[in-house]
Amino acid sequence: MSPRNEYDFRRYRRPASFLFFLALVVWLAAWQADVDLALLFANVDKGISQFGKHLPPDLSVLGVMARESLITVAMALLATPLGGLASLVFGLAAAKNISPGPLRSTARGLISVERALPEIVTLLFLIVVFGIGYFAGIVALAIGCIGMLGRLLGDAIEEVDSKVLESVEIVGATRSQIIRYAILPEVLPVFISNLIFRFEINIRASVVLGAVGAGGIGYELGKAMDLSDYNQATTAILMIVVLVLVSERISDVLRKKVTARGSALV
Repeated sequence: MSPRNEYDFRRYRRPASFLFFLALVVWLAAWQADVDLALLFANVDKGISQFGKHLPPDLSVLGVMARESLITVAMALLATPLGGLASLVFGLAAAKNISPGPLRSTARGLISVERALPEIVTLLFLIVVFGIGYFAGIVALAIGCIGMLGRLLGDAIEEVDSKVLESVEIVGATRSQIIRYAILPEVLPVFISNLIFRFEINIRASVVLGAVGAGGIGYELGKAMDLSDYNQATTAILMIVVLVLVSERISDVLRKKVTARGSALV
């Protein structure tokens, strides 16, 4: 084998090995999940026919869908700041530069447990406790904030320059004063930006949770599908699309403003 051919072989051996391993994993996953591509293509006509049953949307229920969409927004608006406050506590407890070792380990462990549980699992447990309704959904969304925001805030606090903390400690500041005057000004812009992004996530999550008992537009969509009222379901889907697009746009604008102000303060 010439040096050139040997170089070419070594150059592509690693990506080829990775692609082979990836293809093997995909094949094993498809085999375990009983994926049937023949069934997929054989039912294309049925899918197109089913799609036709959803048209046109039933505009007579537009008012009801709009009201339920506002309820979904209200759930996210309530859950996000509540979850943000809880995340602030967990984030401070999870930062090694201001929190004792046992407290940090406990906070990090609870955050990891929450991150491992989807909101829908939390909701199913809360429904047993509080019953079906908006309150269980709001609590589930608020708890869901802790895994994301608590982890991000804890990491952001740990990245605060140690010289800043040492300079405040030298003048005799207490732990609460260090948090208030040295840590929060540094991490607050990042925290607020992620809190706004979490609100956008909560809008989507509240739709899913609504379908399993939390109420809102998700509940109306699930009810319409259960009753085979596909025209009403289409109206609900259109409202969800509008709701998500508007929340994304508002989130983008607000996060850019927060980021710009945070950069200006720095």
